[in-house]
Amino acid sequence: MHFIFTAHDKAGALEIRLANRDDHVAFLKDNAATIKVAGPLLSDDGQMIGSSLICEAEDKAALEAVMATDPYAKAGLFESSSIVPWKWVIGAPE
Repeated sequence: MHFIFTAHDKAGALEIRLANRDDHVAFLKDNAATIKVAGPLLSDDGQMIGSSLICEAEDKAALEAVMATDPYAKAGLFESSSIVPWKWVIGAPE
């Protein structure tokens, strides 16, 4: 099943994001079987303010367990996050 994970950073937390970015990118690569597409959310002026991921997992609980190990989550970067079931219609991998 596919899910969209969306997280919004705490205000003024760009330094936390930047300090943990390399470990976060390694986490994404290490979890490529689950995390299919990933990228930062941007403000109108191009600053990173959150994350959005398309994921595939058995269920929401399984994805929650993976996302709890994200270095960004461990560093307390996120003000809020959500996991929503999602149906991939256009551009789905074959």
